[in-house]
Formats: sequence, structure tokens, C-alpha cells
Amino acid sequence: MEIEEAIKRAKTNDQKAFNYLLDQFWDDVYGFQLKRTQNENDAEDITIQTFSKAFDKIETFDTNYTFKTWLITISKNIHIDLLRKEKNSISQIISKNDKDAFQVPDESPSPEDKLITKQHLAKLLRDIKKLKPHYQEVINLRYFQELSYKEISKKLDEPMNNVKVKLLRAKKLLAEIIRKK
Repeated sequence: MEIEEAIKRAKTNDQKAFNYLLDQFWDDVYGFQLKRTQNENDAEDITIQTFSKAFDKIETFDTNYTFKTWLITISKNIHIDLLRKEKNSISQIISKNDKDAFQVPDESPSPEDKLITKQHLAKLLRDIKKLKPHYQEVINLRYFQELSYKEISKKLDEPMNNVKVKLLRAKKLLAEIIRKK
């Protein structure tokens, strides 16, 4: 399959075309993010987000550009957005005297916050149980046991690209379940 053909087929929601594009460009996007983040988990997460966003918006891809460049641009923008969120979440107040250069407010959760979090987690777990067992398993391994893609691949005895695609599908299905509520 040629890349141009895969893009055309992906625009018609052809799953094999999505898999082909993921296989062809995963290493490029992941390598780009690994250099930027210097962290394997962050690079993997951003790469997954990149493909998810690209596949959701595949119909907007302009064939006058190269697909790889489009993916890298999406990836770079996701990383920049994450950095902005990180920067904004840490409030720093620089004092005029050197004694207290930074003041960081206490952001530990209140008892009410903890209760709300438990309720949200319970709802999320109920929604996860609505997925097929193999999707439940891959979400559990990645987000609750915090295993890397490589570790999940070994545990499930499946190729890493299958794990990545399965996780991508599981997240999309879970998002649909949550949106329907």
C-alpha cells in the first residue's frame, strides 16, 4: 500500500489504512518527541495523542503537504500546549528580596476534592467495564498499572504496534461511552 492510497482510504475510515499509517510514521513522531521531552512515557503519550488527533482530522489533510510533516506539526503543537498547561499550573510569585524567591501555594486536595475524585473514578471504572475485555485489559495495564507499551506488549504477547492501536481504539470507545452519558 502506498502512503497516498492509505491516506485516501483512511479518509473513508478504513481501519487497515489507519494501521498502515501508524506503522509507517510511529517511529518518526515518537523519535521527534523523545528528543524534545527526553522522557519515554511522555513521548509515547504525545505520540498517541498525535495519531488520535490526526486520525480524527484526517479529512482536513492537504495532499499538497507531506503527511509526515503534518504529523510532526500536530505533535509539536500538542507538546507546546502541554508545556503551556504545565507552566500555568505552577504559580510563581517572585519576591523583591532574595529570601523568598518563590512562593508556591498549597494545592493538595481537600477532603471534598478527594471524595469527588473517588466518585469520578467509580464512574470511570463502570464505563471501562462496558468495553470489551481486551480493551479493558489494555487500559488497566497502561493507566492503572502504569506499564510501558513495551511491558504491555510482553505481558500480552502481542506486537507493540497492536498494543498501541488497541489502546487508541479503547480510548476512543471509552470517550464515546462517556460522551453518551
